[in-house]
Amino acid sequence: MNLHEYQSKKIFAAYGIPVPAGAVAATADEAVAVASGLGGPVWVVKAQVHAGGRGKAGGVKVVHDLQAVRAAASAMLGQRLVTKQTGAEGLPINQVYVESGSEIEREIYLSLTLNREKGRIAVVASAAGGMDIEEVAAKEPEKILSVTIHPAVGLEAYQARELAFGLGFAGAQISEFTAILKGLYRLYMEQDASLVEVNPLIVTKAGKLVALDAKIGIDANALFRHPELVALRDRTQEDPIEASAAEHDLNYVSLDGDIACMVNGAGLAMATMDIIKLHGGKPANFLDVGGGATAERVTAAFELILANPKVRAILVNIFGGIVRCDVIAEGIIAAVRKVDVKVPVVVRLEGTNAKQARELLAGSGLAVTAADGLTDAARKVVAAALK
Repeated sequence: MNLHEYQSKKIFAAYGIPVPAGAVAATADEAVAVASGLGGPVWVVKAQVHAGGRGKAGGVKVVHDLQAVRAAASAMLGQRLVTKQTGAEGLPINQVYVESGSEIEREIYLSLTLNREKGRIAVVASAAGGMDIEEVAAKEPEKILSVTIHPAVGLEAYQARELAFGLGFAGAQISEFTAILKGLYRLYMEQDASLVEVNPLIVTKAGKLVALDAKIGIDANALFRHPELVALRDRTQEDPIEASAAEHDLNYVSLDGDIACMVNGAGLAMATMDIIKLHGGKPANFLDVGGGATAERVTAAFELILANPKVRAILVNIFGGIVRCDVIAEGIIAAVRKVDVKVPVVVRLEGTNAKQARELLAGSGLAVTAADGLTDAARKVVAAALK
């Protein structure tokens, strides 16, 4: 679960990480009131969306008078911001964050995330802050600094100093950077974060370090421990189908294709999408109904799939292990009848009671095509989608 910048900065401040003064606003009048309270002469108006690249997309404006604050907020609020991370549809701007302008000497990139290969938290830093860190890593990898933190020891002082020296800090800035990094690490651990990012961490003309931006992602599996963070969730920033799927305990990710997939098991789902691509099709989604799929969950899955207007065919690929294939077949029949599916449905069932399941589908009278094997299923669903 992602947090907005204004929410992240409030948490940053609670952990002693310096941030510019600012407040969130939902209307142009509120934005002007915030700016007036902050005092001038420079303010920054930022669109609050769960995506990076806001500045390049017009979602960050530096302004020098209250009328310009009003104009910037009015131009953003109620619109959709399209960045490299949002896709063509963009994300709605329901709020803006107004903060005092900062005098920037230079910009640093700093983040904490999980290094899955090493199974440890990694601190990633670069003197090329304010830029797309992926681009820096691809073109100038020597500018990326990184250390991994041993879980039994935690962040050590020498690691903070090593990064500080690598980033060109000296004197009091080393102590400031160390304090900020320790605060970020404590935040990461205590709030069960999956990502904490500051881009940029600036050095002001006065030589002080300030977190000019803030991004926090929370591990969804740990949200039961953080009801106060759950309350910060902004569903308007989420794919509505994915949000609905989560409510039904379904793992769903929207994709750009037109062949919907309903599968039990993440590995089988990945293999299903791969074979659809292999035979010339494009998956419309990743959907794992889980090993304990029921008729109710299958029905909910069909409803989610059909909420996507781009879907031209559906492939159901179920391996009956924990749950029997005949139970899944009954769920498919009930779901197709209830949801009134109007696109071709190809079903491949293997495992426990697969023969009985195929007989149930054949005798249902529904326009459901049975497949013998995954390759046959892929060929049939791709052909159906092209009709």
